[in-house]
Amino acid sequence: MRLRDLLFVTGTIESTAQLTERMRHIRISCPPQQWTPGQHIRLSVDGLLTRRTYSIWDGDDDGLELCVLDHGDGPGSRWARNATPGQQVIFTKPEGKLTPRQAPYHVFAGEETAAVAFAPMLRSLNGAPVHAVLEVDTPEDRLPVEGVTWQYREGRSAASSKTLLNAIQSLDLPTEPGIAYLASEAQTIQTLKRHLLLDRSWPRRNILTKPFWTPNKKGLE
Repeated sequence: MRLRDLLFVTGTIESTAQLTERMRHIRISCPPQQWTPGQHIRLSVDGLLTRRTYSIWDGDDDGLELCVLDHGDGPGSRWARNATPGQQVIFTKPEGKLTPRQAPYHVFAGEETAAVAFAPMLRSLNGAPVHAVLEVDTPEDRLPVEGVTWQYREGRSAASSKTLLNAIQSLDLPTEPGIAYLASEAQTIQTLKRHLLLDRSWPRRNILTKPFWTPNKKGLE
């Protein structure tokens, strides 16, 4: 077996569909993959060395489904816009630690970049108590995610978002800490985390974070 076959999975794009103006659904046929809701793959978008990280939207024994946000003119966005059925793709096996934990209740907070990871996590909780807030620019940017409260920026920047902070501050949470999953722009995450730590006296171990991006900085997921 070649080294590439040990490290990477080869699949074929089965179908594509435009879910919102900036979000494209891509289904990939591939061998069965073990994955936990919230995990991601690293997909080669422009040669084997240029990879982009995508949360898994859904999956079954026949393949995986992604929802790829169009960020502009980067290699990942160009790949998603040009993805067509029949095209071969190479990606790493599912990985990542932003996965559901046992807790008396769950708090989710994020924006477009987090919505894809949050959707399967929410589906997996099977009716457990959830307080979930997702921020997008307009109602037309919403993905089909059940059980969340939607907030809208209406043209404001997603960086250091006050919209998400105000929404989390207004939640009527139990006194006992639950588990929080915070995933979005890096500075926004730090603001939300400080609120839970300082204003609600949550322990750090109860707060899981995943910064997907921040302005003018590469290398985040």
